[in-house]
Amino acid sequence: MLAFFGLCILLLIGHWLRTHVRALQLLYLPACVIAGLIGLGALYGLDELFQYALSISPMPDPLWRRLVIEYVPEVTAAAGTWKSLPGLLIDVVFACLFMGVKLPKFTSLLRRGGIQLAYGQTVAWGQYVVGVGLVIFLLGSVYGVPAVFGGVLPVGFEGGHGTASGLGPTFEKIGWPAGKDYALASATGGIVSAIVVGMILVNIATRLGWTARRLSPADVPEDDSFAIIPVDQRPSAGKLTVKSDAIESFTLHLCLVGLAIMIGHLLHWGISQFDRLYTLSGDLADRKGLFASMPKFPLCMIGGLIVQIWEQKFDRHKIIDLGLIRRIQNTSLDFLVTAAIATISISVISESLAPLLILMAAGIAWNVFCLLVLARRLLPDAWFERAIAELGQSMGVTATGLLLLRVVDPDYETPAADAFATKQLMHEPIMGGGVWTSLAIPLLWYWGGWPVWLISVGAVAFWLVVLIVARVLRGRATT
Repeated sequence: MLAFFGLCILLLIGHWLRTHVRALQLLYLPACVIAGLIGLGALYGLDELFQYALSISPMPDPLWRRLVIEYVPEVTAAAGTWKSLPGLLIDVVFACLFMGVKLPKFTSLLRRGGIQLAYGQTVAWGQYVVGVGLVIFLLGSVYGVPAVFGGVLPVGFEGGHGTASGLGPTFEKIGWPAGKDYALASATGGIVSAIVVGMILVNIATRLGWTARRLSPADVPEDDSFAIIPVDQRPSAGKLTVKSDAIESFTLHLCLVGLAIMIGHLLHWGISQFDRLYTLSGDLADRKGLFASMPKFPLCMIGGLIVQIWEQKFDRHKIIDLGLIRRIQNTSLDFLVTAAIATISISVISESLAPLLILMAAGIAWNVFCLLVLARRLLPDAWFERAIAELGQSMGVTATGLLLLRVVDPDYETPAADAFATKQLMHEPIMGGGVWTSLAIPLLWYWGGWPVWLISVGAVAFWLVVLIVARVLRGRATT
């Protein structure tokens, strides 16, 4: 209970600061990120204070020292339970991903978001090329970091805090638990830099006329950055789909999310059994194979997809409401991010801080290059709007991409918003926590850097060709 109470207090403080501190409003930092950073600083400060209290032996013993020695371990022990929370909540987040979303035909997805998908995949795979390549050609020899270190860049940037936390058990299974801390640090730096760099690029774009609508960030309504929705503009949080005298709608949706998670865990169990039976090794009982290292949360996403397909095909009452599903997903994500950031091990990060900062700087440079060079030449109409949304999502989270898009296209007059949303349905199962993101870390550990790097280079080349061909065909169609 103390652990839950602590997270609630941190989130309330984060929301208060987000509402009252103008600098945080201009940065558009989510309250959960602010809360996590406050928690991280508070836990680090309490630990330092405890160590200092133990190191001194004054006579007489002051009251503050007795209080610190008695109560700080209790607080830190309660906060220690936060470490297991992200691994549980990430299953909820990914199980909700497709639930409540009407799945369109694949041909419709390609027509509406095919070019956006090609560009998004190019950006995402390029982060593996940059991250893993840097470790192979520079960081591994200079700093002695393992090949899997290159994976923390795309896990943090493209995947975000949820994916970084969800891969914690994978990092432990491969014998590198520090990877979770590096990935979370990468995710924190990614979301902050996405907003800062994105707003800089928005200012440049509006002055150079790159946007379809001439709009500066100063024109964004104050309430948008203030984080409070005006009373007369507040939307509905969701619709009740069943009568509460039978079962509460929110309870029913939680049960359906639980069903999706159960399906995901059953799929993971089946994969683990397959891996155990067919892994070629001497002692299968002690062998942690490739598929056994795969996390559960992508399979929970598949579980949610199965539940949604069932509801779409067989449930004539349509009991799944997207609004309620999003409330469950976003609530889980708020607590997940707060707990994940607050439990980052500063001592672990400090051991390889320099290569981590180099990785993050290279990741930022890659995303900016894609926007200024590739997007400008290869994307069709509203190229900047399309690319700035992708930059926000590939360095932060989907909400960051939509936020940057809303600054330059507040009324969604360009096709960028529809293309970006449609692309996510095809993009998320692969990257950003999808199948490749889940397998890349164990592949880097078991295979080494070169195979994963060559696969990533080939993927970038493939999607670039697709992007070029699609751009040419689109140009011919409009002439």
